Amino acid sequence: MGGSLPLGNDPASIRWRIEAMERVLEHGFTVPGTSYQFGLDAIVGLIPVVGDFIGAALGAWLVWEARNLGLPKWKLWRMTGNVAFDTAIGLVPVAGDALDFLFRSNSRNLKIVKRHLDKHHPETRVVEG
Repeated sequence: MGGSLPLGNDPASIRWRIEAMERVLEHGFTVPGTSYQFGLDAIVGLIPVVGDFIGAALGAWLVWEARNLGLPKWKLWRMTGNVAFDTAIGLVPVAGDALDFLFRSNSRNLKIVKRHLDKHHPETRVVEG
């Protein structure tokens, strides 16, 4: 995409934005001395209640972008369920924060979107090496 933010509603632009947001939310940071990655979703989830709803809003944005791609309603409901489950477990004090590091709703939702795009818009596929 050449360094510029793709603002279009074409499948390639939407795929780029969803992949970029998923990286920020789930893989933006690495635990020093390990290969374990975590993202903004886990960090804001540490803020009681408010952080979990911020994470839910960011996850809902991914679902909205998927809707713009024309994903079937059942896939959108599945994605919404992933975000809702992630939010619900995040609301549990202490244990929820630990589980938030393990259940990555945004990564799960990215897989749903990628499978749809690879089938219906194969020209958007990026070969990763």
